Amino acid sequence: MQVLLLEDEPRLGRAVEGALLAQGYGVRWAQGLEEARGIFLELEPDLMVLDVRLPEDPDGGFRFAEEVRGAGYRGPILFLTARDALEDRVLGLDLGGDDYLVKPFHLEELLARVRALLRRGAELKASRVRLGPLEVDLAGRAVFQEGRRVDLSLKEFALLEAFVLHPGRVFAPEELAEKVFGDGEKVGAVKVYVHYLRQKLHPGVVRTVPGGYRFGHEP
Repeated sequence: MQVLLLEDEPRLGRAVEGALLAQGYGVRWAQGLEEARGIFLELEPDLMVLDVRLPEDPDGGFRFAEEVRGAGYRGPILFLTARDALEDRVLGLDLGGDDYLVKPFHLEELLARVRALLRRGAELKASRVRLGPLEVDLAGRAVFQEGRRVDLSLKEFALLEAFVLHPGRVFAPEELAEKVFGDGEKVGAVKVYVHYLRQKLHPGVVRTVPGGYRFGHEP
C-alpha cells in the first residue's frame, strides 16, 4: 500500500511518515503542493494524507484534493488540520475528502483511521466488476465501456447487473422480467431493454441463446 503524505511541518511529517512506515506502508512525503503533484503523477497512491494549510496556500490541501478528484482519483483522502470549525470540515468532505483529523492528534488514532479508509477502499474495489471491455462499478452504479462512461437508466443498470453478476448463466426472459420489472409477464419490456443495452454498450454485450439471454463477454 502506497501513501502520499503532504505535510509541510518537518517534525510532524517525520512522525507520521515513521508511524506509517512502521506499519509496512510505502510512504512518499511531499512538503509542498508542486512536490505532491509530481509524486501523484509518478505513482497513483492507495491513500493520501493531506495537511490543509500550506505555506503557499492556506487551503492547499483542499485544493490538491479537488484537483486529484477532478483528475479521476478514487482512493481515500484523509485531511490533517488544526482547523476544527464545522464549515472547514464540511468543505473538506465536499471537496472529496473521506475523513478529517484535527491537530493535535495521537498517531494511534491516525493509524486506525488509515486502516479503516484502506479497508473501505478495498471493499469498493471488490464491488467493481471487469469483463472484457466492460467495467461495472456496482457500488457507484457506474458503467464504463472501453474506459468511456456510459449513462444507463435504473432499469438498464438493473438488467446489466443481473448479467455481470452471473456472466455464464442463461436467463429466461420471464426470470429477467421478474428481477428487473417485478412482473414475470413483462418479457416484452426485457426485449426492449436488451436492445437498449446493445445500443448503448455493444451489440454483443447480451446474446440471445436457446432458453433466453446470457452475457456476451466471456467471464
